[in-house]
Amino acid sequence: MKGNPNDKGFETRAIHAGQPPEQGTGAVTVPIYQTSTFAQHAVGETYGGYEYARTGNPTRTALEACIASLEGGKHGFAFASGMAATTTLCYLFQPGDHVILGDDVYGGTYRLFARVLSRYGITFDLVDLTQPEKTEAAFRPQTKLVWLETPTNPLLKSIDIAQVADLAHAHSARLAVDNTFASPYLQRPLLLGADFVVHSATKYLGGHSDVVHGLVVLNDDALAERLAFHQNAVGAVPGPFDCFLVLRGIKTLGVRMRQHGENARRVADFLAEHPAVEQVFYPGLPGNAYHAIARRNFASGGSVASETDPHSRETALDRAGFGGMVSFLAKGGEAAARQIVSSTQIFTLAESLGGVESLIEHPGAMTHASLAGSPIEVPASLVRLSVGIENADDLLADLAQALE
Repeated sequence: MKGNPNDKGFETRAIHAGQPPEQGTGAVTVPIYQTSTFAQHAVGETYGGYEYARTGNPTRTALEACIASLEGGKHGFAFASGMAATTTLCYLFQPGDHVILGDDVYGGTYRLFARVLSRYGITFDLVDLTQPEKTEAAFRPQTKLVWLETPTNPLLKSIDIAQVADLAHAHSARLAVDNTFASPYLQRPLLLGADFVVHSATKYLGGHSDVVHGLVVLNDDALAERLAFHQNAVGAVPGPFDCFLVLRGIKTLGVRMRQHGENARRVADFLAEHPAVEQVFYPGLPGNAYHAIARRNFASGGSVASETDPHSRETALDRAGFGGMVSFLAKGGEAAARQIVSSTQIFTLAESLGGVESLIEHPGAMTHASLAGSPIEVPASLVRLSVGIENADDLLADLAQALE
């Protein structure tokens, strides 16, 4: 594509940013540079700056440029998994540093801070980041990082990114936002003041449940230089084929997210009226406690960023939806929840999320099992849905028979 793709709309950038036709052959898809090393003209004289695949690979470079564009950032970094991305980012900090961690997070994130990083002198406190006064009170002189998810996992609370960013910066701390659930199509935290955006690209960015991958995006040049050093030194990098798969998935991110959101809203409406359901957690429901905050956050997303007219922005927000994740409490407690997740026929009982297929799980016993014995309490009756892009009527019928 001629011109600067970063000047174009979200869907155009998802297909073209960092991905010009390959110069040697004109291939319109970024090639899979399946090589471990690169020839040099002479000592220190490389072809295009590539010398060893852990340090850099053209397929990876294309993905890193693409995600940076979609998130509105300057620097993108790819990793072997979402947890590899999180861990490498945390190497920017040192013993004695303190982290404020949201009190509703992925179990693997809590496990990293509680059972790994704490052994190396990084301390943390769990805080309800939906409460500004509690967030403010949690800062110490040693606080260097605030880590949040929004929407959170698994209770789908929405946290005001701009508000927490202001608090963090007032205390000379950084803000990292896990944007996995929303994707840059719905929400761009850097534009709201965050310092880092982290993705498990395994989920919506890849979109097809066929790759494990992680990404970090930021704007600060000095921090990016340090992160690049750690990316190479630690070496938790993805292979070129994995980068190719994520690039392929990103191309359809916009259309997939719209269908995820449309289906999820129908599922949430259905569950909200079902007698076997005690409570539904979905930020797209107007009566949800976090609906207004979700709208503010999602107004930063690539799906609405080009809209300047307020009415058009609101229309674009509703058209984009509020993501594909829905959680609910089953009446009857844990036994009922386990029965439901074992009874669906289209929703597959499995961990992970964000793929084209619908998944169902019991967080307390599956994705968040590592929280057992921790201060974070996952309701035993909680069921989490990753609503896919199948026919919505089929999904509702499946849930109806399972809830019986």
